[in-house]
Amino acid sequence: MSWSLEPNPLSLAIAQKQKSGAHLLDLTISNPTHISNYPHSQIAAALSAVRDFRYHPDPFGLPGAREGVAGLYRELGLDIPVSRIALAASTSEAYALLFKLLCDPGDEILIPTPSYPLFEYLAALENVRTVPYRLAYDGAWHIDFAHLRRQISDRSRAIVLVNPNNPTGSFLKKWECDTLFALAAEHDLPLISDEVFLHFEFGSDPARVRTLASFPHFLSFSLNGLSKTAAMPQMKLAWIVLNGPAADVERARQRLELLLDTYLSVNTPVQLALPALLEIGDWLRSEIRARTGRNLRTCRQALSPSAAHPLHAEGGWSVILQFPQTRSEEEWIELLLGENVLLQPGYFFDLHGGAYAVASLLPDPEIFAEAMQRIAKLLAIA
Repeated sequence: MSWSLEPNPLSLAIAQKQKSGAHLLDLTISNPTHISNYPHSQIAAALSAVRDFRYHPDPFGLPGAREGVAGLYRELGLDIPVSRIALAASTSEAYALLFKLLCDPGDEILIPTPSYPLFEYLAALENVRTVPYRLAYDGAWHIDFAHLRRQISDRSRAIVLVNPNNPTGSFLKKWECDTLFALAAEHDLPLISDEVFLHFEFGSDPARVRTLASFPHFLSFSLNGLSKTAAMPQMKLAWIVLNGPAADVERARQRLELLLDTYLSVNTPVQLALPALLEIGDWLRSEIRARTGRNLRTCRQALSPSAAHPLHAEGGWSVILQFPQTRSEEEWIELLLGENVLLQPGYFFDLHGGAYAVASLLPDPEIFAEAMQRIAKLLAIA
């Protein structure tokens, strides 16, 4: 717990803006429950339909709930046995369980950069070190395998993938898999694949790999949950899909059962309501895909005449904006805040080598469009 607990300068500047009564166009919002047409009554009905509240603890989760998860993979053309699905309260908890499973104190987990700034905290709370490996950008994002290889040590215990990545929106490609799998096999490193945004593609591409659950030749753990897949972070249900050679999967499964049985963290009502929640989630996914796609098009159109541009994105809920290096990243963020536009600075996600900002694609389209217009106007005079 050695992290600074003091608010950073950006947080203080935002608080001052809010105190002054300014109306911020907030492009950092990533909470889907705040969208205007969120289906509160339908979710209430799904929970109200639960009639049996008896407790039947199962370390891996109730079979009916796991069958519901298996149904999501059948929609992708994959037949996942429920015996290889384990429920957790969140993907954050799933990471913590897997770090416990795979690591001793002082061991290392390889994590991609740029990426969401949560891994350092999750790993440190398990007495595990994070070691970053680079994603390179040359008009599209890809793994820098030379750098990944250099980062592997005798304390490395797993490679984390975020597929598609947050915030880059990049998917793992088939051409990357052969190298990645060979590297993992060479060093006996299981793969932890965070796939929470797999249902949120921008267009289609046959070269993409959407889930590692379809590759049976090495040990991997695919993570997902209601938070993104059904846009229901408040429901607190996620899952781990174990995949790989039967002996490796069974060995991991036996040990994971002990960890899951220690916590039994997933509540019964949400498991029983899961089939109905997943049906509601189908509609929510469609709504969010339409919104994020519209906002991404707005972003590209609004900034096309300007000196800033969005980097290539293939999926997810965010877009990275690259600004001219005539000013520092902090200066651009400060100038935009002066126009009441709030973006996340790139350094929050370990973006380096330029002036970057990350914009959520979830805000109301009218708010998003107004924010893009203000950004373009500022660029014209800055």
